[in-house]
Amino acid sequence: MALKNKKSVSQRIKITKSGKIMRRAMSLGHNRANKAGIQMGRKKRKRLLSIHSYAVKKYF
Repeated sequence: MALKNKKSVSQRIKITKSGKIMRRAMSLGHNRANKAGIQMGRKKRKRLLSIHSYAVKKYF
């Protein structure tokens, strides 16, 4: 049986050309009204996951 793509994982992380794994910051969904603009600007940047890319390559 072939391993299917795990859509839930592939939508949450991105593997860069150099092999780093980037993720989206949390608290960017609903309920943003009580957060400051500076805080929201910081959260728009992608975060680096401290896990090796070979550990998640099977999900893509």
